[in-house]
Formats: sequence, structure tokens, C-alpha cells
Amino acid sequence: MMVSIGLNAAISVRVSNELGAAHPRSAKFSVLVVVIWSFLIALIISIILLIFQKQYPSLFSESYEVQQVVYELTPLLAFCIVLNNVQPALSGVAIGAGWQALVAYVNIACYYLLGVPLGLILGHTLKMGVQASIAGKRIKKWGGESNDKEKELEK
Repeated sequence: MMVSIGLNAAISVRVSNELGAAHPRSAKFSVLVVVIWSFLIALIISIILLIFQKQYPSLFSESYEVQQVVYELTPLLAFCIVLNNVQPALSGVAIGAGWQALVAYVNIACYYLLGVPLGLILGHTLKMGVQASIAGKRIKKWGGESNDKEKELEK
């Protein structure tokens, strides 16, 4: 993510400088270069994740259930990495062109009109959640809390 944020800042400055110097063709070429590079970087990271899909979850947890969930979500993660690497570069282009307000409106609209409803549909309606309720029960169990203690606190 830090690479894409760096590309965002770099392309923003480059586009604004080229447009300010009345070099629109140089600005267009810069946009092409940054989009291709951000896509290739994300593609390489995604391919590495997909190649080591069965191995890397064990680096983060010894729990078989957690490893299985991470394994199942890795293709979605790889897809999101590609999208989330290209989007900041394109936002930087728009900012460099002086369209800051438009970028803000597009980001807000995409989040609230697309992201939140899609997350709700995938997580609740299609039951594609990542087992957050199970994790909550495990935390209570491993933390030593029991239902009896909760009932006593309610009294």
C-alpha cells in the first residue's frame, strides 16, 4: 500500500508540473507509465500470494481454522490488491489535474454507494463473512469469561 501511496504523490506532482508547463502529452505519458507500473507491482504481489496460498497463513497463526479462512480469502485479497494499487495512482492523476473536489466526491460515493452495500450483501446476505462471531466467542472462552459471569453482571 505504501508503494501505491508514493505513486499517488509522485504522479500528482508530475501531472501538475507537466500541465503547468503546457506539456499535456508528457503528462499523458506519465499517467500511462504510473498506471502500468502500479498494475505490474500489484500483479506480482498477487501472484506471489496465490503461489504461496497454502504456506503463508501459517506465518500468522497456528490455528488450522484461521489458516483455512485465510486460504479461502486469498483470491479475494489478490484481486483487492490489484484494485487498491491502481486506484491511488489514478486519484493522484486527478489531483494533479486540479480535480481534488471530484476525487473526494468519487471516493465518498464509491465507499458509501458501492463498498458498504457490497460488504453487507457479501457478509450477511450471502453468508461470506470471515467468522467474526466465532472469533468473539473464542476470545471470551480463552479470556476466562463465561456466560455465568455475564449473567451475574446483568443482575
